[in-house]
Amino acid sequence: MSQDFTDAALVLVAHGSSTNADSGAPTYQHAAALRERGLFAEVHEAFWRQPPFIREVVRRVSTPRVFVVPLFIGEGYFTQEIIPCELDLPAVETPLLPRIHSRGGRILCYCGPVGTHPSLTEVVLARARDIVGKHPARQPVEPADLTLFLAGHGTARNDHSREVIERQVERIRERRLYAGVHALFMEEEPRIGACYQLATTRHLVVVPCFISDGQHTTEDIPVLLGEAESVVEARRAGGEWPWRNPTERRGKLVWYTPSLGSEPHLPDVILERVREAASSSHFDPDRLKAGLRTPQSRVPYRSESRL
Repeated sequence: MSQDFTDAALVLVAHGSSTNADSGAPTYQHAAALRERGLFAEVHEAFWRQPPFIREVVRRVSTPRVFVVPLFIGEGYFTQEIIPCELDLPAVETPLLPRIHSRGGRILCYCGPVGTHPSLTEVVLARARDIVGKHPARQPVEPADLTLFLAGHGTARNDHSREVIERQVERIRERRLYAGVHALFMEEEPRIGACYQLATTRHLVVVPCFISDGQHTTEDIPVLLGEAESVVEARRAGGEWPWRNPTERRGKLVWYTPSLGSEPHLPDVILERVREAASSSHFDPDRLKAGLRTPQSRVPYRSESRL
């Protein structure tokens, strides 16, 4: 049975950046695509680090239902503390999404991040497949001839940071498409540069598991893979992708893809998160409108968006 969202607003929440104008591009891309489908009364973009800010956007929405979907790869500090704070919701220590709350006669549905949805596996595979297809080697290369790497940030700040990457690695390994599948991290082991030792094949593909092509994907990771900073800067200044596909390094032929955030299939993942929230056992409009809500807890910090 199809679900009706014509009385609802969709708010896509992303990190954003005060220094990188392209950081919000995937959010605007997917908001526009979902607006064209006409499924929601309203579709909005909201950010933590750049306007329009999360708190301001949610305050402006006037529909009876609001679905907030975080455009983040995994559960962690932002999805469990920062965004709930901006929504005036309690912080959570473990992933407990979706979360349904009623306030002022309006129902707020805080959905799970897109990156933890099982269908993101298809987005990862599409990225790897497309980059090799668009930039072929001199000799045909099949997936069985490739080692696939999923590159994430990693952080000791939150135990869940690397879990989503490792979960995707296991899902892809189970399909037996590639000669090998591994996770890499910028701030945890194994590090990005370890791909050359871990690869069991001459050919390898690195997929950065980030939403936007910001500093990490267009500057940091190419350098960590072995490209000179001057080359990366020159390519970026010329409007080119910072990595020439494929590039030979340390006896390996390496493809490096754009981030997952601009993948055209991502709006479908966003919709799955909304449908999950609307179908949740906790979603009972009558009880929620009658005043059922989760008690508020002390917010953990003051956001820059309110300064």
